[in-house]
Amino acid sequence: MKLRSVLGKVAGGGMLAASLIMAAPINALACTQVYMGSDLTTNGSTFVGRAEDWNPRYLKAFGVQERVENPQFRSFENDSVIGSGFEYTYSGPGYRYTYVRDQPEEWGAENDPVAKRVYSEAGINEHGVAVSATLSMYMNDAIKAVDPLVPTGIGEYNLTDVVLSISDSARDGVEKLGKIVDEHGSCEANQIIIADSKETWIFSQLSGHQWVAIKMSSDVVSANPNIGRIEYKVDLDDASNVVHSEGVVSVPEGASILKTDEDGTINIGQTYGRENAGSGQYIRYVQARAYFGAPLTEGVDYTLKADGNVETVVSPQLMFKPGREIDTFTALRSIAARGEQTSNLNANLNSGLYSVGNKNTVEGHIFEIRHNQSPDTAIIQWTSLSRTEFSVALPSYSALLTEVPEDLYPKWDSLDASHRGADIEDDNLDKALEDDESGILNYALMDINTIAYNNRSSMAEGTRAYLDAMQRSVIAQQEIVDKIMQNTPAGEERTALANDLFARVSRSAYEKLHALADEMRAYVKAGDFSAPFVPSDYDPATQGLKTPISYAGYFVAPTITAHPVSAAYEKGAAATPLTVAATVEDGVQGSDAGLTFQWYRRAAASTERAAGDEELTGYTSSTLPVDTSQVGEFQYYAVATNAQGLSTTSDAATITVTEPKVKDPEPKTPEPGTDGTTTQVKKGVKGKLPKTGDVALLQMSAIALAGVAATGAGVVAIRRRR
Repeated sequence: MKLRSVLGKVAGGGMLAASLIMAAPINALACTQVYMGSDLTTNGSTFVGRAEDWNPRYLKAFGVQERVENPQFRSFENDSVIGSGFEYTYSGPGYRYTYVRDQPEEWGAENDPVAKRVYSEAGINEHGVAVSATLSMYMNDAIKAVDPLVPTGIGEYNLTDVVLSISDSARDGVEKLGKIVDEHGSCEANQIIIADSKETWIFSQLSGHQWVAIKMSSDVVSANPNIGRIEYKVDLDDASNVVHSEGVVSVPEGASILKTDEDGTINIGQTYGRENAGSGQYIRYVQARAYFGAPLTEGVDYTLKADGNVETVVSPQLMFKPGREIDTFTALRSIAARGEQTSNLNANLNSGLYSVGNKNTVEGHIFEIRHNQSPDTAIIQWTSLSRTEFSVALPSYSALLTEVPEDLYPKWDSLDASHRGADIEDDNLDKALEDDESGILNYALMDINTIAYNNRSSMAEGTRAYLDAMQRSVIAQQEIVDKIMQNTPAGEERTALANDLFARVSRSAYEKLHALADEMRAYVKAGDFSAPFVPSDYDPATQGLKTPISYAGYFVAPTITAHPVSAAYEKGAAATPLTVAATVEDGVQGSDAGLTFQWYRRAAASTERAAGDEELTGYTSSTLPVDTSQVGEFQYYAVATNAQGLSTTSDAATITVTEPKVKDPEPKTPEPGTDGTTTQVKKGVKGKLPKTGDVALLQMSAIALAGVAATGAGVVAIRRRR
């Protein structure tokens, strides 16, 4: 948020507004702008965005601005009187775009039909042009004397809306905005980002009529928390990478106030900026550098005050090289950094330190720009409609978006502000502990932040861990649904899918956020803080959600991970049960949560699932007992269905049941002497065979053998035995 914007946000203006500006804490008015080049990210995307600071319990609205023919723009940043500020009408059709807006009464515009719909901080238009705004610049007195600000010039209330309404590309937006500044002037000094799938530009309003825009390189990172005199190199002769006003050099040069570097190029920061402007944000700059793995050294690059805050930074640079890998999660959390990577500037450990992610942040957004894609799907807008410390950013294909679920996202001019509390500067814990059944998504986030922030020692860690798990799940599932989007024909089908995707991720996120807020209220009201707060849906062992967020599951059927296996059995034999396994697409670790199964049987002659297949009533688990009571060959398969009704069919297992084999009877040993083929041998005494020397028995045997020999049968018997 900008110092000068306070005038518009305070009804009445005049001395009252001026006195409030003087009383407002500098730290509470700073925003943080970030840029991450595509060469430095794991997926090759460029990330840009901003977090806006204003007050702890402040409502923002996300929605779609429809096309307007010959759009008009009007604002009055410097006065509360309508007609005293910027007015501009564009001849031609205005484009559709998404917005993140305040309520009209917050800047005194509720009674003006034109001015009340402006002041958007972020959005993407139907041509794939994205704008992130704004960051304050601070003019020095010398340049102010020769090129003063213009009260009727364009300011931050109109920048985003104008560019998104009239721009076909990022460069087109830069050139058209530059022309407006040339012709109408600027009422403020601002810095904004204008981007598309090919280029990202930082556009700076330097003074009343001077401006410069630089195309950002793909191999640098930028983090600027409203430091008005931040340094960067610019080559005004490089027309492909720099666009500027005609007098950006000649105006200060003519007044003998031009500042140049050693190589003779203009030093924009020193020429136009005010010394030490934004010094109250130096601590956030040092924290951001540490977050990106490019830390500054205390005593060399910066110095500290007695209270631990940063006092000075030696030559703060707009662009630098990071020292860490940047994935989507890292990019999204960059606007919530609290100095955790430092030993002396960690705001989690020292409540007296300010931070990038602070209790006054009212919204944050990151544009994920995928290059070499069609403009309608190239940029994903990740939006968090509350404080970024305890939040989840939700994705949207904003270039395609034509509607949002208004129960979750009421229009900017119809928001019910009662639950935030009477004083937006008060981080009202009592209000946050009231049950909220409004269904408004940013109220759920607002209450989570208020409760966790004001019970930091017992609740911050568990809350943050859960929201991190939720964010990672959303990111992973977004990658899954993105494949569906890319395979969907452009036009009405893609638009419908974009609307459906955003509605689904928003509703699924709200369900979990609302449940989390209720658990947090119950924990605080119970009054027992001896055990730290851990959300019931969080699994500390896996650091994930126990129940995946329902996003991709609405668009992607379950995946069968183990199919039933064929087998053969005899009738009546015990059989191994058939089993099937499946997962829902949570994008992280897979889960069978919410899955149901139904088993079917069909004749083996069939090869495909058919309407006549027999549904095995009552068998709805992942295991099926095998029936071997009936001879035949059958195929069994399972259908896995997720909570959203999408189904996947497993492979069929063939179970073959046969009659038991008839076994040949075991051959019996003939009784001695019964078949005429075996020599009958009498047992000796007590059943023993005769032994050598047993005369009586030997004589009896000799007589028997002689009798057999007389018939000839004994010869055959003897031969068979050989």
